[in-house]
Amino acid sequence: MKTISVFLSALAALTLAFTCQAAEQRRAEHVFIVSFDQGAPRIIQQADMPTYMKMFNEGAHTWEAYTVVPSLTLPSHTSMLTGVGVQKHQLTWNDFAPEKGIIKIPTIFSLAKEAGLTTAMVAGKEKFRQLAIANSLDTLLIPGGCTAVAEAFATKVAPLKPNLCFIHFADPDLTGHQFGVGSKEQFAALNSSDKALEKIRAAVEAAGIADTSVFILTSDHGGHNEPDPIKNTIGAHGSAQSDDVLIPWIAWGKGVKKNFEITKPVVTYDTAATALWLLGVPIPDSFWGRPVTTAFE
Repeated sequence: MKTISVFLSALAALTLAFTCQAAEQRRAEHVFIVSFDQGAPRIIQQADMPTYMKMFNEGAHTWEAYTVVPSLTLPSHTSMLTGVGVQKHQLTWNDFAPEKGIIKIPTIFSLAKEAGLTTAMVAGKEKFRQLAIANSLDTLLIPGGCTAVAEAFATKVAPLKPNLCFIHFADPDLTGHQFGVGSKEQFAALNSSDKALEKIRAAVEAAGIADTSVFILTSDHGGHNEPDPIKNTIGAHGSAQSDDVLIPWIAWGKGVKKNFEITKPVVTYDTAATALWLLGVPIPDSFWGRPVTTAFE
């Protein structure tokens, strides 16, 4: 019995040591990934987005990050949230197709849950449900437009103080397709998304977690104008051309370098690795992405 007692005591001490080590490696308590769907850098730079641009200028940033090909919403966001390319995650379609099942590889949410962290997703498109692995998300909300997304976050998500949260604004993409990339309607949608970002920032402040949080602002793809009379759309994306694959990448918050331009290459799947690195969650060997460590002190 004494031998068992000594063994259990040693095991408890070892567990505590690993827990303490993980806590020491955690660089932020909360990570918020905010994606502006069809947020082309060249368009954002012309838009009225004071909150976004303030975070850009105050934080670590680049206008020359890249998404994957095909540069489509669901495949691109899947890479952003799994840390691998399309060839690996194999989610190649871009519509909500429940008959095809849920993503087959781990997401950053499932990895964070395994590490005992809380997770949430607030998105503007139903198709994101295909990333919701069972028991990987404490909260999943699909409220619609950016204003509804911000309100849902403020009332239902912020009080939970999730360690990892993904927020998606669909409006720039919807208007870009309907009215064209760089249209006045898309600029209005970007302005509305910026106001939604401001509301989310205020909710994080009100929850008392701003000082321990990091925001990553990015996009899934850009876009170009290519009228399609069959679909009755103007804006398009999905190709490997620069207008489609160039995306912004901004880190802002705890431990982020101030007014810092990121010059090393950044790919969308680096977002997943950066989020895990910040939260002290081990990055799987299978990840293609690497944390953007140069953005942090």
